[in-house]
Order: sequence, then structure tokens, then C-alpha cells
Amino acid sequence: MALNDLRPAPGAVRERKRVGRGPGSGLGKTSGRGEKGQKSRSGFGQREGFEGGQMPLHRRVPKRGFNNKWRKEYAAVNLEKLTVFDAGTIVTPELLLKRGMVKNLRDGLKVLGEGELKQALTVRAHKFSARAQEKIAAAGGKAEIIER
Repeated sequence: MALNDLRPAPGAVRERKRVGRGPGSGLGKTSGRGEKGQKSRSGFGQREGFEGGQMPLHRRVPKRGFNNKWRKEYAAVNLEKLTVFDAGTIVTPELLLKRGMVKNLRDGLKVLGEGELKQALTVRAHKFSARAQEKIAAAGGKAEIIER
């Protein structure tokens, strides 16, 4: 089989609809647009979301709140998840991503203080909660902030 032998599946390609080509075509005279009315005129185009004069959905539904376009989304990980590492390990966002402990880093990694940490680890992240920093230091480890 060669590239020049390739053909679309039977019925996949249709003939172009040629409107206004006489009564024998089945689409002559009004060209399948029916009689009169706004939709039958040439140049007719409807706005997206137009509902025939009814109040459109995007105006009916109440708008609430505020979306901050500069908001940063951090991937969060609790200290209890870091207990799987041996003492002295340098825990980085890339390591957590590789181990599958974090699915997506988004705008960075934040370490939260849920759970207890027994071994001394060097944890590198973009943010730490105050409790997480205290617990890492209490276990004899270090919390290093990664600058952007």
C-alpha cells in the first residue's frame, strides 16, 4: 500500500450542496431557506448566544464574586506524606512529581503541616505553612524556599 492508494471510507466524503441551480436539483428557487423571513435573506447572520429576543442565558444567570487573574495555584502536600523518605533526603518538587505524590505542580509546591515528621529531611518548596516549618525544624530538618 502506498500513499496514492489511500482513499476515504465509502460514504465519508459527500458532494457539495449546490443550491439555487434550478427546480430539478431539489434546492432551486428558495435554495432550501423556505419562504420569507429574516433567515431567508442574504447576509443574515445571528449573534452567538442570541435566543430570539428572549433574555439570553449569559444575561439571565447572576454574576457573583471576583476572579483574580494573577492568582497562584499551588500543589499542596502534607508532612505525613513525606514520612516515606529516609532521613537526610533532599525532597524537591521534581522528586515528588516523579514519585507520583503530586500530580501537577501548577505554580509551585506548598508544604502543609498536617501529620508528624520523625526524620530529618531537607525540604525544598515554593511555600511552607508556619506549622510545617516548625515541624520540619523540630525533626532536625531544613525548610528551603525555592525562589521563582
